[in-house]
Amino acid sequence: MRFKSLLAVLAFGAVGAVHAQGGAPEVVAAARNQIGVTVHYDPSYARIAYPMGDVPADRGVCADVLVRAFRADGIDLQKLVHADMAAHFRAYPHDWGLRGPDANIDHRRVPNLETYFRRRGMAVQITANAQDYHAGDIVSWRLPNGLAHIGLVSDRVAADGSGRPLMIHNIGAGTQEEDVLLAWQIVGHFRWPFAVATIRTPR
Repeated sequence: MRFKSLLAVLAFGAVGAVHAQGGAPEVVAAARNQIGVTVHYDPSYARIAYPMGDVPADRGVCADVLVRAFRADGIDLQKLVHADMAAHFRAYPHDWGLRGPDANIDHRRVPNLETYFRRRGMAVQITANAQDYHAGDIVSWRLPNGLAHIGLVSDRVAADGSGRPLMIHNIGAGTQEEDVLLAWQIVGHFRWPFAVATIRTPR
């Protein structure tokens, strides 16, 4: 029993404070619960609390769908991303002219989330096969205009019989659940280790 407890502690530390409760089903449900609540897309910079800070629930960006959903499982991406950026700032994109991390906004930017997930060993293969995308997975795209976008894989599938999972995301009209997995160029596919932490610690 002591050995198992030690393994659990070591695994916990490897992912930077993963706290699994209900896992992927709970996260997907929490994302879906944002539909009809988050009805605006608002990329405005805002000063928010830390940790567990948020903008008003009726608005947000695509990243906020993930942040809010993961908090239902005790995972605060704001805190995790900020801590990693504070320790490894040069490993992150410098597209915004910042000289250091900013806990108000860093976790709300898709390239930062992509970097965090990759550094934590959560990247999985990008394919065009719908069966490779599991409920609770994270997908990021580059839109035709070059902008980054991100969403959460649903536990529901498209009505056309393809088996293609729907995506829960906010691309402009608030949080929606839509058949858009293959609508744009996929540049990131990530899988959070909800139950078992086997990923590497970033250098």
